[in-house]
Amino acid sequence: MFEVELLRIRPLSPTLSRFTFTGPDLDQFADNGYDQRIKLVFPLPGIGLESVPTGDDWYSEWRSLPVGRQNPIRTYTVRQVRADEREIDVDIVLHGDAGPASAWASRAQPGDPLVILGPNRGFDGVCGGVDFVPPAHTETILLVGDETALPAIASILERLAPDARGLALVEVPHLGDAAALVAHVGVEVRVVARGAGDPGSALLPAVRAATGMLLGPGGRGGVGDLEKLDDVDVDSVLLWEVPVSDAGVPLCESTELYAWVAGEAGVVKEVRRHLVRECGLDRASVAFMGYWRLGRADI
Repeated sequence: MFEVELLRIRPLSPTLSRFTFTGPDLDQFADNGYDQRIKLVFPLPGIGLESVPTGDDWYSEWRSLPVGRQNPIRTYTVRQVRADEREIDVDIVLHGDAGPASAWASRAQPGDPLVILGPNRGFDGVCGGVDFVPPAHTETILLVGDETALPAIASILERLAPDARGLALVEVPHLGDAAALVAHVGVEVRVVARGAGDPGSALLPAVRAATGMLLGPGGRGGVGDLEKLDDVDVDSVLLWEVPVSDAGVPLCESTELYAWVAGEAGVVKEVRRHLVRECGLDRASVAFMGYWRLGRADI
């Protein structure tokens, strides 16, 4: 747990802003790159952050607190780590008062305190939280996500080797949100805007068009194995599968296409079904993460 304060805010696009945090211990924040997940712990009105547990069993301690003393917790991607300056950047989607994170971000001012759960550079094991783990020999990369996955996709694009090749598909509320992305010499970035449409209304057709281009009309041939995926109730079960071993090693050594998919869980499930069942991709070549669920609060 890192105790930090907000240093500055910089708007990136109509929907996203970059929040820079500083803290005395951020020189110990590990820079693991790609889509490193962290958790932001937000203050409670009248209580602040005094109830935040900081021990190794922090989650159980947090769960045992009375509901009124449970600080809201949300998951984000760290965008930049500047350990020598004791600073980190987090890009946050702003959507009014629809949730505690956006409500805090809409009113935040420099100097406001926060607690961030993140990787410690002094830990010599696997920190976890990095889900972009392509096989060593990957010919093409496909990145798919909505605005909540945009920071992770931008971070992945920044870290990819110059000789990487692929396609990134991002659905956002406004085309202007493309300003929050970055370019890569070998990865085409396509941004689609859903406007007032439902999540996935612009992304799903874009994915189908893209796979037709990348894989051909027949995909990889045959029907992929979804096993129990279609039975997952995304309203009650976390939809999350990353094809790595317990040691964080990819389950296959080589693949023609590696897909990384993140965003609204119902949409992610549809993309996953399309890639594996309809296109015949090996499950060991597809990572999918339900970052959020429409109409449900998650941490």
